[in-house]
Order: sequence, then structure tokens, then C-alpha cells
Amino acid sequence: MATLYPYIKSLHLIFMVTWFAGLFYIPRLFIYHIEANEKPSPEKEILTHQFKLMTKRLWYIITWPSAILCTLFAIWLLVIMPAWLQQPWMHVKLAFVLLLFVYHLKCHQMFKQLQRDEVKYSSHFMRIWNEVATLVLFAVTFLVVLKNAFNWIYGVVGIIVLGVLLMLGIRLYKRIREKNPEA
Repeated sequence: MATLYPYIKSLHLIFMVTWFAGLFYIPRLFIYHIEANEKPSPEKEILTHQFKLMTKRLWYIITWPSAILCTLFAIWLLVIMPAWLQQPWMHVKLAFVLLLFVYHLKCHQMFKQLQRDEVKYSSHFMRIWNEVATLVLFAVTFLVVLKNAFNWIYGVVGIIVLGVLLMLGIRLYKRIREKNPEA
């Protein structure tokens, strides 16, 4: 079973990347869908129909299968390497993975609402929401790579600084869009 480890790890990483790709792109499609909903007819109907189709394909063909396969390969890795479950960095990583699943399920709820033409969030909110997966990706990557060498104080400060920088970037982009709606 240990000889399979590099293959299982590779598959876990591949599906982690495709899962995150879906989680990064779905809020962007939500933003476009929400903004299309504000357009006049017939542009509104044409665009919302197209965004519904795009999000449905992304969500059910890429994001959900990737989440499931990533999780299955992660479980398989833990079966091969059960000692990881005794290590503090793995506990923190699993907490972030749980947070990622909460984020994923909330995106699923938003997806279903938009499929029913229920617009409950602003495009500005979605731009901020889009960065949650980025923060989780940074946290998990540093945890896995650095393991016990990870300095928790610097890590927490780093995630906070990253979050602040992302929020500043969103505010800057909003100002640019207000000056030039085509940006």
C-alpha cells in the first residue's frame, strides 16, 4: 500500500487543484450573473440563461466531483499514514478543510438560489466572498508544507495581513469600476 502513496497523493493534489479552481470561479460567475440581472431586457434574459448554464456545468461537472475525489484520496492517504492524525498541524488542516466544506455548501446554496432567479447578494459581497477560498488555500498550503516548523503566531498574522490586502484590493477594484464601468 505504501508504494501507492505517491500516486494517491498526486491524485489528491490534482483534485484539490480542480476543486479550488471551481471554488475560485463559481463566485466570479455569481458576480456576472448578479450584474446581468440588472441589465435591461432582452440582454438580462440572455445573459442570465447563459450564466445559469455555465454555473451548472462548472458546479456539477468539475467542482462537486473534484471535492468528492479530493476527499476520498485524502481519506486513503490517512489510511496509509494514520500517524498524521496524531499531529497538531493535521488537526488544524482538517479544521480548515471543514471550513472549506462549509464554504462549498454555502456556495451550493447560492448556486441553487441563482438557478431559481433569487438574487440575495450584491456583486460587491460576492467579490469579498470569492476571497474566502483564497485564505483557506494559503492556510492549508503553509500548514502542509511547513508542518511542525509552522510558527502559529506568524501564520495567524500572515493570514490576517493577506485578508486585509485582499480587502484593500477589492476596494481599489471597486473604485476603478466606479470610474470605468467597463473595467
